[in-house]
Parts: sequence; C-alpha cells; structure tokens
Amino acid sequence: MDSYDDKGVGGGVGESVSGGDESVTAPRTRTVPEPRAQSDARTDSGPPAPRVGPEAPRVGPEPRVGPEPRVGMAGLSFPYQVVAAVALSVIGLIACAQMAMVFLHVAPSNTLTKQHGEAVDQWIYPEFEQNWKLFAPNPLQQNVVVHVRAEISGPDKRRTTPWMSLSGEDAEAIRGNPLPSHVQQNELRRGWDFYLGSHDNQNRANGLRGELSEQYIRRIVMLRLSEHDYGGNILRIQVRSEVRSVAAPAWSGEKISTKPSYRVLPWWTVTAADLPKGSAASEEADQ
Repeated sequence: MDSYDDKGVGGGVGESVSGGDESVTAPRTRTVPEPRAQSDARTDSGPPAPRVGPEAPRVGPEPRVGPEPRVGMAGLSFPYQVVAAVALSVIGLIACAQMAMVFLHVAPSNTLTKQHGEAVDQWIYPEFEQNWKLFAPNPLQQNVVVHVRAEISGPDKRRTTPWMSLSGEDAEAIRGNPLPSHVQQNELRRGWDFYLGSHDNQNRANGLRGELSEQYIRRIVMLRLSEHDYGGNILRIQVRSEVRSVAAPAWSGEKISTKPSYRVLPWWTVTAADLPKGSAASEEADQ
C-alpha cells in the first residue's frame, strides 16, 4: 500500500500509524477552536464587559441594612414630640387670634366690635395699631398745617417769635425729592393725629396716651426749633393747627368754605426732657 503524505484524502490532515510491517496513515480530524464566551470577548469600541458572578467586584455604595432613619418631628422621642406639638398648637392659636383682632380693628363697626371693642383695643394698642380701614375708607378732605412759635429770652428782654409752619418745612423738603424720608412725610403728621386722638376739645389728656402724645409733640417741636438760631434760649412754646377744607372741583356744583379754622394749644414751658439729646441747651440743662 502506498503511503500518503501528511495531507489526508480530501484535503484532510493525516497521521501516520504504525502497525506491523505496514504503516497506515489515519485521517486526522480538523480541530475547530471553541467560541469564546461573550463575557470574555473584547471589542475595539471599549473595555471588556464586567464579569458577572460572585467574583465580580461590587460597584456603588453598600446597600443600607435596616429601616430608614426618621427625620423631623418623627425623629424625636415621644416626650419631645408632645412638647413640639403643643408648642406648634399654641403658636397657631396666637397667630389666628392676632389675625382676628386686626381684622376686627380695621373692619367697619359691627356687632362684635360694639360688644368687644374694648378687648380689641387692648390687644391692638399700642404695638399693633393699624392706621387704615377696610371697604373704601374716607379720603382726607382737609389740609392740616401745624404752626409753632416760641418765647425767647434774649440779651435785653423776652420776645416772641412769629408763627412758623412746621408742615411747610416738611413740604419744602418733600417737593422735588424723589426719595423723601419717612420722617419728613409722617413724623409730624402722625404725631399731631396722635395728639388729637388722645385729647378732648379742651385739650385735656385722655389718660396715659394723652400725656405721651403731648411729650412727643413737644420733642418734635424742640427738635425743629433747634435747627434755627433765635439768639437766645427758648423758654416756652405754643403750637396751633390751621385746617382748611379742600375746595370742590370746578365741574362740581358743591359749595365748600375754604376759610381756615385754628386750634390753639396752651403755652408749654420747656423742660430738660423736651430738649434734643446732644444739643448745647440739653447739655447745659443736665449740668
């Protein structure tokens, strides 16, 4: 028998086998490589895929074991939860009472305000006073100007200054000023309203508020007068108001008198408590 080359029949690969005197070439089977697992396959587009199984490294935070922690009031102990709940309830009740009292204060006269008006005023005044009314409040229909004059002790004799318009000075400071101060707009006006609301027509004070309003007006007046040099010491001051009704518009047939009416207060003797702090007169009075 002829011997074959290493190439087997049909293009296969042969293997020589010895048996006795003759040698037979047995066909060799083609070895086909096993396909690689998909997890081991590498591609040019990126790194190899992570291994899956108990040996794979753990990625990300460790899972939390146990119940989630409680936050807010739920995180407090039971006694503290009770205290927090009581405190919130008290704050809520106070807020509701404040809103109800302010509403009754600014609301028009009704059954509740007639029966409990004193209690409402005790709650509101003086810290929560509201200078406005609900439901179309009446606009101002008068021009009110506050005047003052002073008695000066000069080198020769005493003399009385002419009436000076404090409201006019405020108007001059406000006119043309894009950002007027709160003092220029409201200090004198609100102080005078405070005085009128706490005194009767005979200028008698209605309790403690009347006395406080008088002290407030006196300090405002002395603060304004300290800006002027009268050549002597101020011994007494007198304040008055001039009220004029606003004239009716031209298209209206209403007839309104615009003649001024005056309310003149008595003379007040100046004391050390009326003088502005830091002034020369105040330092002299303290000495």
